[in-house]
Amino acid sequence: MDYENILLDIDSEFARLTLNRPEKRNALSLDHMQEITHALRVVGESEAIGLIVDANGPVFSAGHDFSDMAGSDIGFMRKLIWTCTEMMRTMTEIPQPIVAKVHALATAAGCQLVATADLAVAADTAGFATPGGKGGWFCHTPMVAVARSVGRKRAFEMGATGDIIDAETACAWGLINYSVAPESLESATVSLLARATRGSSYSKGVGKQTFYRQIDLTTDQAYSLASETMAGTSQSSDAQEGMAAFLEKRKPKWTNS
Repeated sequence: MDYENILLDIDSEFARLTLNRPEKRNALSLDHMQEITHALRVVGESEAIGLIVDANGPVFSAGHDFSDMAGSDIGFMRKLIWTCTEMMRTMTEIPQPIVAKVHALATAAGCQLVATADLAVAADTAGFATPGGKGGWFCHTPMVAVARSVGRKRAFEMGATGDIIDAETACAWGLINYSVAPESLESATVSLLARATRGSSYSKGVGKQTFYRQIDLTTDQAYSLASETMAGTSQSSDAQEGMAAFLEKRKPKWTNS
């Protein structure tokens, strides 16, 4: 498929999805989000073992595209918001670990995208905000992902004030994993993804799926799910190979099954 708003490269073990509407500050129009969701599913079915999400232009993403939305009726708005929700859910559903590489400002749904990614690395010059709180339309859906990353008090501060937090603060709060110098952003992103994808890709895919299923359960429910999953996956080829390789003091040979 030819995309108008993104670039997709799946020719290496690490796929790359690039937001490519620099003239619109990578605002997430309906078409843009539909293309991202399609590309995520393509990656999910590919041989790639990890995905980097980055962006071209002076802004990582300014969130939803108001030129799409101003004056639209509630039917269109429901479609737009649920398309965004589907995009975010697809990020957590594909088996590959996803790292957001954030070079600049990420606001509203752009900040939500960063919070939804499995991992995130940002340039120390980047910033993050959910600015609806200081305007007329609160960032309700971005706060779902942001609150699950930074906790209630910090999330409400971001939501209510709309203030930009810098990358160092975002790292301390848990919105991103690392804040690095801009010249180190690419190497730090690739390094993190390399570490997050080593080992069996089958095991990693089940691990990602189970992580997102258990994270919002009660402790008892989470242990029930995780315990049964861990017992079941102990019978996989790669689990058995990992145990054998450890005992035999050799490098494992993964079948990814």
